Amino acid sequence: MNWPTTKAELISLQLELASATPAPWVLPDRPLIGGVWVCFPRGLSGPGAAGDPAWAAAVVTDGRRVVEQQSSRGTALASYTPGLLALRLGPVLEGAVRRLAGRPDVLLLDGTGRDHPRGAGLAVQLGAVLDLPTVGVTHRPLVASGDWPDDLAGATAPLLVDGRHVGTWVRTRTGTRPLAVHPGWRTDLATSVAVVSTCLAGRRTPEPLRLARQAARLLRGR
Repeated sequence: MNWPTTKAELISLQLELASATPAPWVLPDRPLIGGVWVCFPRGLSGPGAAGDPAWAAAVVTDGRRVVEQQSSRGTALASYTPGLLALRLGPVLEGAVRRLAGRPDVLLLDGTGRDHPRGAGLAVQLGAVLDLPTVGVTHRPLVASGDWPDDLAGATAPLLVDGRHVGTWVRTRTGTRPLAVHPGWRTDLATSVAVVSTCLAGRRTPEPLRLARQAARLLRGR
């Protein structure tokens, strides 16, 4: 599957993926969990533009051990438009993951899943392109809403769109803002929360995603 290059092509793909029914993924006892992150030049504000330089990194962890890490440089193909993030980031994210010698069992990324105007956010799209189970982790929902969970580590609360449970607030640490956790490609609500809970390492952000963000920023020069 190739990445769409126009808004119309991406919307068509999103509608197709929203109705797809791939085989559900089953979380193994000791999964290899990957994380991928893209960052842009420091000081860049607003939606950005096509041609913005981008630095990406992908990390694979086995428990708290880093199995592999790869970084790459790329170029944003569009400015940021809510609901159309793949036009800006899709190929850059894919490129970083493709550099890995091995494949993780599941991949974390900063993007939504079913919490999306057409029900197929970047987490769904990247998973379909890579044929890899994915889980989205964001600081806030895109179109969903729901009250925060209790201020207890591990507490959860639903994120809803028109009454449908599409994501989950997860309080990863007491006293910190919860994360929005999104089922992506071949993952469901319970599995996505379990994956995130498996790799927190006592921090607010899941460790594979934190390490990928760190590596991307290091490649950029902080």
